[in-house]
Amino acid sequence: MTKKQTVTILSPVKGDVIKLDEVDDPVFSTGMMGLGFGIRPKDGQIVAPVSGQITMVAETKHAIGFTTDNNLEILVHLGIDTVDLKGKPFEVKVAAGDKVQAGNVIANMNLDAIKAANRQTTVVLAVTNSSDKLASLDIATGFKNAGAKTATGLLNASVFNSKKQGKISKADKYDQLASDIVANVGGVENISSLIHCITRLRFYLKDESKANDDIVRNLNGVIDVAKAGGQYQVVIGPAVTDVYDAVIKQIGPEFSNDLETAKAVAETADAAKRPTTPWGKVKWGISSLIGVITGSMIPVIGLLAASGILKGILALLTTFKIVSSTAPTYVIINAMGDSVFYFLPIFVGFTAGKKLGADPVIMGIIGGVLTYPAIVTMASGKATSMFLGMGINANFFGLPVHIASYTYSIFPMIAGAWLASKLEPWLKRVIPTVLRMIFVPLFEVVIVSGAILLFLGPIITVLSTGLADLIVWVYNLSPAISGLIIGGFYQVLVIFGLHWAVIPIVANDIATTGHSYLNAIISATMVAQGGAVLAIALKSKLANIQELAWPATISAFCGVTEPAMYGINLKYGRAFVTASIGAAVGGFLTGLLKVNMWGFTGSLIGFTSFVNPKGLDFSFYGFLIASMATIIVSFVLTWMFGFKDEDVNTIKVAPKKRHLGENV
Repeated sequence: MTKKQTVTILSPVKGDVIKLDEVDDPVFSTGMMGLGFGIRPKDGQIVAPVSGQITMVAETKHAIGFTTDNNLEILVHLGIDTVDLKGKPFEVKVAAGDKVQAGNVIANMNLDAIKAANRQTTVVLAVTNSSDKLASLDIATGFKNAGAKTATGLLNASVFNSKKQGKISKADKYDQLASDIVANVGGVENISSLIHCITRLRFYLKDESKANDDIVRNLNGVIDVAKAGGQYQVVIGPAVTDVYDAVIKQIGPEFSNDLETAKAVAETADAAKRPTTPWGKVKWGISSLIGVITGSMIPVIGLLAASGILKGILALLTTFKIVSSTAPTYVIINAMGDSVFYFLPIFVGFTAGKKLGADPVIMGIIGGVLTYPAIVTMASGKATSMFLGMGINANFFGLPVHIASYTYSIFPMIAGAWLASKLEPWLKRVIPTVLRMIFVPLFEVVIVSGAILLFLGPIITVLSTGLADLIVWVYNLSPAISGLIIGGFYQVLVIFGLHWAVIPIVANDIATTGHSYLNAIISATMVAQGGAVLAIALKSKLANIQELAWPATISAFCGVTEPAMYGINLKYGRAFVTASIGAAVGGFLTGLLKVNMWGFTGSLIGFTSFVNPKGLDFSFYGFLIASMATIIVSFVLTWMFGFKDEDVNTIKVAPKKRHLGENV
C-alpha cells in the first residue's frame, strides 16, 4: 500500500484567508501559478509558511520563493501589482540560499505605502509545482494569525514514488530544463523579463555577457541560442510554451509582465550602455520597435494562421460548388474564418496594451470603437473632397476628417496603445483615487479613440498604403528577381529572429490589398528548409539524426522552420546553403509565375492560402509548381552535396548536461 504523505502550510501573515479564486489577479486566481490561497493582511509582518530553503528573492522584494524537503516550490507574493513599486514598501530579512523554519519572520511590508500607491495589499501563496506534486490542497479560510496552520496538502503519490525510483516525468523534465536555462542566462537576478514566440524563449537580460551561450545551446531540449533585437533568444521548438510556463513558474509571474518587458530595454541599461551615436540610437529604436511588434503580434499569429486556413478551405468549397456563397452554411463558416481579421483591432489593442503597459481591457474597447458597425459604414461613405490622397468623408464638430476602415488593421492600435501608456499614468496622478475607476477609462477611451480616428489613424493609413504600394512597386520591377533575392536570404532573418519585423508588413499588405505576393515568396523558403531536412532524414543512417530530422521535416512543412534550421541544416553548414539555394529557386518561380497569397499560413500546410476567394486561379497551381521545384532542388542538392553522416563526427559540441534519471 502506497504511503500517503502530507505537508502543512502556515499563513505567512496575519489576516483573513480567502480562496485563490477570490484573489483579484487572473494569473493567480485562475490557478496558472498553482494551488494556493490569498490573505487580506491586518499587519505587515511576514513569516515563513514552511520550513526549507529560500530559493528566490525578487529584486523588487515583493516575492519570495521557498523549496521544502518534500521538493514543494512555494511562492509568497506580497501585494498585487506591486512589482513597479521597486521594493520601497518591503523589508526582506532573508536571502537566496538561507535555511528557514516555518514561522520565522522573513520580511515586513508597509501596508499604508502600498495603499497610497493605489495597489492591493493582498498576500498570495502559491505552490508553483502543485500540478506535479500535490493531489489536493485543503484550505482553512477565515481569520488566521501569522504562522497559524492554514492549508494541508496531500502529496501526489505516483509522482513521489517515481521520484524515489529515479524516474522523471514530462513536467519534471521541463522544470529541470527551465532551472538549467535560468541558471545559465545569469540567474533570476539577471533577467528583466521574458516573452516567447512560436519556437523561442525571448529573454530581456540586464547583462548578456553573464549568459553562458555554449551551455545553454547544448542543454537537452534546447536547439540553439540567438541574439537580436535586444533579446537573448533560446530556441526550443514546439515545446516552447511548456518550457516558458516552467521558467515563469520558477522565476515568478511578474517576469512575464509585458509592461516590465517594455521597460526592460529602457530602464535596466545604465547610461554607459545607452547608444550615444546617431546610428546607435537608430539601432536602439529599431530594436525597441521590433520588441513592441513581437510582443503585440505573437499572441494573435496562431489565430490568423488558423483563420486563413479556414477561409482557404471555404474558398475551395465554393469553387467546386460544394457550398453556395449565399447559403447559411457559407455565412457560418465565413464568420468563423473572418471574425479574427474583422475584429483584429480589438485583439491587437489588448496585446499591445499588455506589451506597452496600458490597460489591455480599455485598449480592447478602443479596438471595438474602431470596428463599430456605424464607423465601418462611415468609412465607406462618399468623399466630399480630397486631402493628401485621403477622401474627406465625415466631420467631427464641423471639422472635416477622413474616417478609414480599421478592420484588419494593426499599426493604428499599436500607436494607440503607445499613446495610452503615456496618458494612463498621468490620468492616475491627476484624478483622485476614489474617482479613478470611472474617469480613467472614460478619458482614456475618449482621448485615445479620438486621437486614432482623427489624427493617428489617417496618418498611419497614408503610411501603410505607401508601404504596401512600395512593396508592389519593387515586386513589379521584376517579380522573378525579387523572389530570387528574398527567397535566398529570408531564412537568414529567421536565424537572428528578425523575421518578426516582416510579419506586420505582410499583415498590412493583406489588410490594404487583401493579398500578399511577399508572403507567397516567404512560403517557398519554408518549403525549402523542409526539403533539405527531408533529404537528411532519408539519407542518414544515424538514429540520433533521424530522431531530429523527421520531426523537423514535418515542422518545416507546417510553417515552422527553426527545428529544421537549428537542429540540422544550420548545424551542418552546407545543408543550410543548399536549402537557401532551393529557396532562391522557389522564390524565383513564385515571382515568375506571379503567385499570390490571400492568407498568413505558408509552406505546404497553408495550401488553402493560395486559393483566390473570388475563385480558383493560377496562383494555386503556381504554388504547387514552385513548391514541387523547391523541394526537388533542396532535396537533391542536400542529398548530393549538403550532408553526409561523417559530418556529424566533425561537429564539435559541448557535452550535453545529464540529469537524474537519464541513461549514461
